[in-house]
Amino acid sequence: MGLFGTKKTGKYEIGRTIGEGNFAKVKLGYDTTNGTYVAVKIIDKALVIQKGLQSQDQREIRTMKLLNHPNIVQIHEVIGTKTKICIVMEYVAGGQLSDKLCRHKMKESDARKLFQQLIDAVDYCHNRGVYHRDLKPQNLLLDSKGNLKVSDFGLSAVPKSGDMLSTACGSPCYIAPELIMNKGYSGAAVDVWSCGVILFELLAGYPPFDDHTLVVLYKKILRADYTFPPAFTGAQKKLIFNILDPNPQRRMKLAEIIIQDSWFKLGYTPAYHHPDSIKENVAEINAETASSNFINAFQIIAMSSDLDLSGLLEEQDDKIYKTKIGSKNTAQETIKKIEAAATYASLSVERIKHFKVKIQPKEIRSRSSFDLLSAEVIEVTPTNCLIEISKSAGELRLYMEFCQSLSSLLTAEVS
Repeated sequence: MGLFGTKKTGKYEIGRTIGEGNFAKVKLGYDTTNGTYVAVKIIDKALVIQKGLQSQDQREIRTMKLLNHPNIVQIHEVIGTKTKICIVMEYVAGGQLSDKLCRHKMKESDARKLFQQLIDAVDYCHNRGVYHRDLKPQNLLLDSKGNLKVSDFGLSAVPKSGDMLSTACGSPCYIAPELIMNKGYSGAAVDVWSCGVILFELLAGYPPFDDHTLVVLYKKILRADYTFPPAFTGAQKKLIFNILDPNPQRRMKLAEIIIQDSWFKLGYTPAYHHPDSIKENVAEINAETASSNFINAFQIIAMSSDLDLSGLLEEQDDKIYKTKIGSKNTAQETIKKIEAAATYASLSVERIKHFKVKIQPKEIRSRSSFDLLSAEVIEVTPTNCLIEISKSAGELRLYMEFCQSLSSLLTAEVS
């Protein structure tokens, strides 16, 4: 008998419930292949369809797969059955930040560290066009060492055009004024506001805006009507005041917090030195089996008419592009074709797994213009592969040039 008994999903033994919502439960899982704990979010497919929440679940999975940062909960894989969708994620043992606060303020140094990690993670997301929109202590987890992890991307957004979003969401105490007004808004400004509310709560032990009546609460938020506790320092007040500006145009930007604010910068070391570097354990890569990723059960189930999850496999908008190209070669030969196409397009290739590569300009430029492309080879048969090329940041031009180069190379060899 396994650690949790006989109940299994794939290679994971499923244990006790560690979280629960209206449409999903989060279970403690155990990976029988490597002896590590995971969190398994089990979503009831029937309830999701009944309530029309397919897009929200798609969004959470798609968003978490895009992000690779030490202060963001990592998604390991998605397993689908006829009745359930199981999202296997990193297990964060320390629980929710809200449990740690419990109306007790934190030491200034601890509050600053957590706020720095929060801003680091949110800045990373924004650089990829991803906006959380529901930041609150309940969605911030702590690991066993007290480091912060952002979770629950069910309300996150990758805008389709421009930078204005229109769907109101978020939690009452942490919601930005422009959301209450039910107008178009900037996802970046909304997240910054929530970060300011969280910082206030870290230092005070309670949120700046609170009331038993929702109407009164919203009036306070719209006016930015709050009072600093006497113990707050001048530097703390200045930072929070500049963040909690009800006018999103005047509200402090993330870059201004990171670069300009003296209170924030004290002892600050970015958790992610390069926003597009993909961390991999070399030993783990070498230990992998020399076979590519076969199309898994979830991808097949995603094609089911019961629940259209194709958005998880193919997404294209102003920020994120994915292209799939067929290859009549072995997986190893296909990787060599990818490397040749990248060279032709003046790009460099770094292999991060046996059948996945990172593609970038040979000369790394500024962070804002850095291009992140990745290509993954999925083996369909021993001599037929599917290449999935993704662009999550940077210029569209290089992405298109690489895709054209690879397509031409593959077409020429079979003609």
